[in-house]
Amino acid sequence: WNEGGKSPPFCSTVLYKDVLEESFQKYEDPEIKEFARQAAIQEAVCYAESPFGGGKTMPVKPRILEIIEFCQKMGYKKLGLAFCTALDKEAGMLVKVLESHGFQVVSAVCKSGAYDKCRFGLKEEEKIKKNTFEPICNPIGQAMICNAEKTEFNLLLGLCVGHDSLFLKYSDAMCTIVAAKDRLMGHNPLAALYTGHSYYSYLEK
Repeated sequence: WNEGGKSPPFCSTVLYKDVLEESFQKYEDPEIKEFARQAAIQEAVCYAESPFGGGKTMPVKPRILEIIEFCQKMGYKKLGLAFCTALDKEAGMLVKVLESHGFQVVSAVCKSGAYDKCRFGLKEEEKIKKNTFEPICNPIGQAMICNAEKTEFNLLLGLCVGHDSLFLKYSDAMCTIVAAKDRLMGHNPLAALYTGHSYYSYLEK
C-alpha cells in the first residue's frame, strides 16, 4: 500500500520484480490501458466516505450495479450472458435489469446443443441421473454463440467449476463473473472460508 513500505519475504512485488515490470508493458496496448483505467475508476466509485468520519470508507454499490456502470463507461451496447440452467430464473431477472438500462443481451444456456454425456465418454454411473438422457454442459458452445453474435462483453452466471474455465478460454470478448456456482452455499463460495474456523474446519487437512 505504501511506496517504499516494508514487505514480508514472500511479497510478490519483491519476488517477481522482472515479471511485474513486464506485466506493466502489457498496459501500453491502448485497448487494455483504457479497460484497466475504467476498471480502476469503477473501483473507486464503489466507495463513499464513512458518515462517521475518521478517513474510513464504506461500500455503496452491489456487483450488479457495478457491472452496469462499468459497461456504460466502456460504451458497451451488446452483452453476452452465459448462464446455468439451474439459475434460469436469476438469468431472466438479470436480463430484465440489463435491458432496462438499454443493453442488448444475448443469452446462452449451459445445455445448448443437447449432447448426451455418454457421447463424451461418461459411463451411466457417472451421470447425475443414471440411465436417462442427460445433456452435458457446453461452455464452448456458449462462448461460440456469444462470438457469433459479436458480443462486446460477456457475463458468466453460475457456470460449474471447469465449465467456466472453458468459456473464458474460448470467449473472444472480455468477461466478468456475476456469480460463481456453489450448489451448497447458495452461490456464495466464500461462506465456507468465513466459517473455516468452525463448520468447515475439515476443509484444511
